[in-house]
Amino acid sequence: MVKTLLKKQFAEIFRNYFYDTKKNKARSKAGTVGYILFFVLIMVVLLGGTFAATASSLCAPLYEAGAGWLYFAIMGTIAILLGIFGSVFSTYTGLYLAKDNDLLLSLPIPVGTIMLARLMGVYLMGLMYAAVVIVPAIIVYLTSVPFSFSALIGCIVYLILISVFVLTLSCLLGWVVAKLSTRLKNKSIVTVLAALLGIGIYYFAYFKAMNLIQDLVANIAVYGPAVREKAYGLYLFGSAAEGNLIGMAASTAFVALCFFVMWRLLGHSFLSLATATGSGEKVRYTARRAKQRSVPAALLSKEFSKLTSNANYMLNCALGTLLIPALGVALLIKGPAVVDVLFSVFGDVGAVAVLLCTALCMACSMNDCAAPSVSLEGKNIWIAQSLPVDPWQILRAKLRVQLLLTMPALLFASLCAVIVLKAPLALSLALLVLPQLFTLFFALLSLTLDLAHANLAWTNELAPIKQSMPVTVALLGGWGFSILLAGVYLLLTPPFGAAVYLWGFAAITGIACLILYLRLRRRGGKDFMEL
Repeated sequence: MVKTLLKKQFAEIFRNYFYDTKKNKARSKAGTVGYILFFVLIMVVLLGGTFAATASSLCAPLYEAGAGWLYFAIMGTIAILLGIFGSVFSTYTGLYLAKDNDLLLSLPIPVGTIMLARLMGVYLMGLMYAAVVIVPAIIVYLTSVPFSFSALIGCIVYLILISVFVLTLSCLLGWVVAKLSTRLKNKSIVTVLAALLGIGIYYFAYFKAMNLIQDLVANIAVYGPAVREKAYGLYLFGSAAEGNLIGMAASTAFVALCFFVMWRLLGHSFLSLATATGSGEKVRYTARRAKQRSVPAALLSKEFSKLTSNANYMLNCALGTLLIPALGVALLIKGPAVVDVLFSVFGDVGAVAVLLCTALCMACSMNDCAAPSVSLEGKNIWIAQSLPVDPWQILRAKLRVQLLLTMPALLFASLCAVIVLKAPLALSLALLVLPQLFTLFFALLSLTLDLAHANLAWTNELAPIKQSMPVTVALLGGWGFSILLAGVYLLLTPPFGAAVYLWGFAAITGIACLILYLRLRRRGGKDFMEL
């Protein structure tokens, strides 16, 4: 039974490599091989190569200073953090709140067997992410220092300990997330905030850690003994990989104890979490007069409700709403220094203005809510088609969501760029107008593409959000527009100046907006009703 459940668990994990959710059929052998090779390229070559380079820069100086344990402590800590970061959310959905928990629990299968199969899936995910860091670190160490069997055995034990520890912490953190999720009303907003917080903490810790590691390597003779004396547990943890028997025994005992605590906790709470449907407040019904809305307002509210109820939709298609104002604040803080550097390189305030405008337009491309908006109607599109409203009003509501989320934020960032640049009036106005026109063009283009190539047969909402042709083409088109804006000016250096150049680009963008708008206005409703 365990073998069957494990086979099912692994089939779920690697399902996307063998099954096309967009077309609802199995992939071809060539497609499967291509997906697997692409995954190997990302994980092994790109990420593995990055951490191998980091390990190479640390291994020799730390080993020569007699602090090989510190090398493994650093790389092991990075491996644990990456393993947890990569697997904690899959733990939450795959272990505690999997969609087939009710089905499995209704079968004559022991709960412990189901738990074991779930844990193996979590273990595999954590091992995959942790191995990207620790396996290159082990290879670099074994090929850079004199070989010994004790070090080889220590490295193998170290890899196993890290993978089990990642499993333990992922399960504990996933348990916390699952507990919270069963008590929250708006889970999508909380998921988005948690993801943003996690990304922010990760990058903050990454940049801080890089500075700390550089300082540590430069002053290893001073810091090494101090770290060993004040953090003896960290020394034992790192020395286990070098073959230190005391370090291996102490680390194994600690990881085993943590795993035992997690297993007991999971055994007591698995059934209650796996069968939880979420606690809802008992609300006493009070008769209230419904507020009447106009058709545009009601349709707009519907589109915003769809956006805010879908964490994947918000994270992938509306993240710019937060990042664009952050870009404006960064311009106010660091902008003067950046402008000075750009001016020293190009020697022209016009070139700096064009580059700032390019950055604003590229940031605008991060909001592409309209690109999957029609496809997300899915099999329920008949509901929208049956409404007693003009189909153009439905499409206009989808456009307005992207414009309302992007234009105010972009205007703030553009004002920050104008304040920092202190350019002539014509150039400053162009910095305000062109990004707004690009926002309108990008929204119209996104909706036009989705209307022409709508995917309504998806089985997973991520297909139209992340894997659809309209989203890909719209995103690449937005980047292409931005690159073209800067590239043409820097290559040709027009004699009529940057202000005329930007206003000319604005005129072309405005004409493109008018063409797309007229097409949507005349044919969009008909195309929507024929889907």
